[in-house]
Amino acid sequence: MSEELRPSAEITAADWIGPRLGGAFGAVRRTVPGGFAAYARIFHPADDHTWAEVAAATGRTAHPLMQWHALMGLPEPFSRHEPLWDGYPPELGRLDPADFVRLRTVLARHTGTADACWFGLWEGYGAVDLPPGAAALPHVELPGREYLLFSGALDGAWPPWFADRSPNLCWPADRAWCLASEIDFDSTLVGGSTALVGELLRTPGLEVAAVGPDDSLAVDADRVNPVPEPDPGTAPGGGRRGPWWRRSWRSR
Repeated sequence: MSEELRPSAEITAADWIGPRLGGAFGAVRRTVPGGFAAYARIFHPADDHTWAEVAAATGRTAHPLMQWHALMGLPEPFSRHEPLWDGYPPELGRLDPADFVRLRTVLARHTGTADACWFGLWEGYGAVDLPPGAAALPHVELPGREYLLFSGALDGAWPPWFADRSPNLCWPADRAWCLASEIDFDSTLVGGSTALVGELLRTPGLEVAAVGPDDSLAVDADRVNPVPEPDPGTAPGGGRRGPWWRRSWRSR
């Protein structure tokens, strides 16, 4: 891939995003800006398995707001219960490289400025070999997160010095769409036109569901797949980090 991305101090390019974030806790538009005609959730694969395949294997139901721990039959993400499936879980905060190329190819067809895009990389990553001076530039500040900002063409959106991290934010200069891979999420969100989301739903190799801006992706959002009672003595989402969680952070 191209290495033409350039570190940028023009953080005002992201000023439009913050005012369009909002909604209840877990809402899609708290991660990707509101105001778009349509939204898509791209599920990060569980190694070579789709979420729908895992749901079938665990006797669960695949649906747009499904949560991984619910497919596993766990009361919460970091539970001491044994999961129903022993494979690797989806990666958090990053797209699979092949999926990123598929997604980027579709996104390029739905903007008039594919050669002029903006990219945000979470400032907390420790293994990224940034260009000289990049870390000292101003950061884009959004609720709960800060990002280093880069500019360049969409086809250069994952330079080698990003290491194994896909961009956490991406949007073209014409703001025709916006992509967000929140670091704690096992799926990526895209807001854009109905035509864009329609094409994503038809793209081979991507597991995609249409979602609404106020749909919830919070830990308790899966109202279809039943889960056990929470582990005794733990707050929601606060159980002991079990074997499946450790595997999600393995080196690739």
